[in-house]
Amino acid sequence: MKEKLNNEQKKEILLGIFIGTLVLVNTVGSKITNIAGIRVSVGIFFLPILFVITDIIGESFGKKEGFFFVKIAVGFLIAMVLLVLLSIKLRPDSSYLFQTAFENIFSSSIRMTIASIISFIISQNFDVFAFDYIGKLTSGKKLWLRNNLATIVSQFFDTTIFMFVAFYHMNDTYTASFIFTLIWPYLGFKIILALLDTPICYLGVKWFKN
Repeated sequence: MKEKLNNEQKKEILLGIFIGTLVLVNTVGSKITNIAGIRVSVGIFFLPILFVITDIIGESFGKKEGFFFVKIAVGFLIAMVLLVLLSIKLRPDSSYLFQTAFENIFSSSIRMTIASIISFIISQNFDVFAFDYIGKLTSGKKLWLRNNLATIVSQFFDTTIFMFVAFYHMNDTYTASFIFTLIWPYLGFKIILALLDTPICYLGVKWFKN
């Protein structure tokens, strides 16, 4: 008879997905695509996964476990950035012909790296806090409301903080008003994706209850 996964094993699976998604956001996310005339990072398709996982964990085990997921991810993110920088700096062997391409793909400015780390820390911690706070106000009911409201506000913080830290006064064009013209359409895509992940949140919570 096939042995069922216990909740600790399920948490480990979600933590693995959480870390893996974080890697995708910070690697393939360097590619810029165009959707409906708006320039967006392909990482936008992976970001909702990060928020829905902390919501599932927060609903199933409480905010303490949600904060634990974020702490692990932050530590991993910092370690990943340092290891990527080290890999770029190491002198390539004469037989390796792709150093320039390697640097172009994996390197980013220090400012953008700092922006990514700061926005992740603040938005993810707020998501865990807001989800728990709204849960207390609704007596643990209306999971759809907690999931969407906490995620949408967190995504606003994530986008705004990243854009301002990464680009504000990068040149004369990047004024506060100009950056907000970049934020609103980008945030619109994030909100749509956040609404679409609501069924996943319900399924994840049910998975732990079973």
